[in-house]
Amino acid sequence: MKIIVPFLATIFLAAMSFAQEESASPAESTAPATEEKASATVEETPAAKAATSSAAEKKAEPATSAKAATSPAAATKQATTAASPAAKAAAAAPMNTKNMSVKDMENAWEAAVGSHSFATVEGFVAADFVGVSSKGKFVNRSQMLAEFKGDKDTYKTAKNEKLNVQMFGPNVAVVTGRAREVGTGKDGKAFDRAFLFTDTWMMRGGKWQCVASQVNKIKG
Repeated sequence: MKIIVPFLATIFLAAMSFAQEESASPAESTAPATEEKASATVEETPAAKAATSSAAEKKAEPATSAKAATSPAAATKQATTAASPAAKAAAAAPMNTKNMSVKDMENAWEAAVGSHSFATVEGFVAADFVGVSSKGKFVNRSQMLAEFKGDKDTYKTAKNEKLNVQMFGPNVAVVTGRAREVGTGKDGKAFDRAFLFTDTWMMRGGKWQCVASQVNKIKG
């Protein structure tokens, strides 16, 4: 009996020890799972940050592309702005009349009235020009050009309706014609004018020059 009691006590202690080891095992197995979960959470943060950065880069790309697309337009606008003074200077330069006929020059003169192209008319008129203006005044070159430059009317059309060219030898041409001008005066009132004119041209230095002119207003 004495032998059996110690033996049972030994078995009981062994069972208790085994039970404690079994109860400790789930706790140990839970710890790695927790560590793995924490590790996974730490690793997800850089991944999410990288995904956000990638999305931001993709969002920024269209804006950069749009900015790049507008760059040529801006460059063109700058080029146009830079070219404007040159274009204005070209428009103000006298017309090359060396190979123009008298009839072409008459039409260009009347068109210059509508566009207020002073340089065009200035290039047609001889230094010793004499004439009678549409205002009934005797004028020389400077006076006729000053009258032309002082015109502040706005023209819808200004053209020759009829031209007759009469040659007097190879170097002299007399042109009779009718011109019509439609537009609005500086006072805001509309006008429709007609003129009869006689211009005398001479060939000098390989180009025609107007040496005399008389203009009569017959309408408006």
